[in-house]
Amino acid sequence: MTVLLLNASYEPLRVIPLRRAVGLMLAGKVDAVAEHHDHDHELRTSGGASFEVPAVLRLRRMVRVPFRANVPLTRRAIEARDQRRCQVSGCDRPGRTVDHVIPRSRGGLHEWTNVVMMCPRHNASKGSKLLEELGWSLQRQPLAPRGEVVLLARAGIQDAPPAWMPYLPGLATL
Repeated sequence: MTVLLLNASYEPLRVIPLRRAVGLMLAGKVDAVAEHHDHDHELRTSGGASFEVPAVLRLRRMVRVPFRANVPLTRRAIEARDQRRCQVSGCDRPGRTVDHVIPRSRGGLHEWTNVVMMCPRHNASKGSKLLEELGWSLQRQPLAPRGEVVLLARAGIQDAPPAWMPYLPGLATL
C-alpha cells in the first residue's frame, strides 16, 4: 500500500510506502490530510486499538524541490498520460504501442505533441500514413503531461486512489 506525500504547500512530492508513512507520522513530521475510509484500510496495534490508514500526508515543514523544467519523454510517461488506452477516436482497447502521429519517415519529431499510445491493430493499420489519410482522429490532442502524471508513473501506479485526486490537479485534465 502506498501514500501520497505532499509538501507543506500541498504540492505533490512523491508516493511513499505505508511503512515509511507510519514512521513519518510517529516521528511527528507529517499530518494526515486524507484517509482511506473503509475497514480494509485499518491498522491495528498490539493493544487492540485501530486507526485509519492515511491516504495523503502533508509535511509540517517546507522541503525545497529542485526545479523541474520538463517531464522526460519515456514510454512509461506516455502510457500514464494516455491512461494506457488507444488514442484513436472510438477505440477502447488498451494502448500497447507508441505511435508517431506524423511518422518519423515524413519528418515527424519524437516529442510529446507527436506521440500517442495505440492498440496494435490501429498501429499496424496506420503504418507510415497520416491520420487524415485514413479518416481517423484522436480522442484528444497529445500534450506534454504535468508532473503528477510522472509522479504516479514512477511509482508504478495505474489508477490513483480517489482520496488523492484533489491533490493531483494535473490528472483532472486527462
